[in-house]
Amino acid sequence: MTSYERRQQILALLSEKKTLNNEELQNIFTVSPSTIRNDLSALQNKKQLRRTHGGAVLYEDNDQNISFKYRRGKNQLEKSIICKRAADFLEEGQCIALDASSTALLFTKYLIKFKRLTVVTNGLYTAMALKDYPNLKVILIGGLVSCNSGSIEGILGKEIISKINIDTAFVSAHGFTLDEGLSDFNIYECEIKRLLVESASSTIALLDYSKFERHSTSSFAEASKIHTIITDDKTPIDILKKYEQNNINVIIAK
Repeated sequence: MTSYERRQQILALLSEKKTLNNEELQNIFTVSPSTIRNDLSALQNKKQLRRTHGGAVLYEDNDQNISFKYRRGKNQLEKSIICKRAADFLEEGQCIALDASSTALLFTKYLIKFKRLTVVTNGLYTAMALKDYPNLKVILIGGLVSCNSGSIEGILGKEIISKINIDTAFVSAHGFTLDEGLSDFNIYECEIKRLLVESASSTIALLDYSKFERHSTSSFAEASKIHTIITDDKTPIDILKKYEQNNINVIIAK
């Protein structure tokens, strides 16, 4: 097991138990005390957990407590511009995946003009926005309903996803860095995002300027798995150049 895999499992355990001590973690992963201390220090530096005396608790990211309604109104102009550009990647007859993000919900208004399109989503609001259009087939992934976010989370829908050939996954995230890739604060919702990305032939990330050089609790897509990032013109040029130098295709929507 790599240090990255171990740290992701530590975060998953913390999400379930809320608090863990060093001795528990040493026994679970059969590693030395210094290894656990290094893991916890690294995760604390990324603001993914907070170390306590002899253990750790999950970092209290304020975004976890922000309702979907609030996030929907945040940077709405930039998100709309990004979604309009993303629509250029759509083709008749495709099967696409949308996550439960507020950006994906804005994207739905560009889908209704198509005569034939299949949409796979874990977003309740996204499914509701598309349900009355007979030209669209909407597949809602089953699972647990997440409070405040309007999303389905968990891996109960894994079998459904595995049986669908997804052409393109359109996803957003809390943050993106070269090291962590796309990450979000809800570990269980990230499980579905990860499955959608893995099942899709290509992945397009819809990220406004506020998402870059940020990371959150759980990563769901490595930078190498993202085929295209679509962003707005408020994203700093130095960040864009760094991504391009690392062979990431970035499109600035205007």
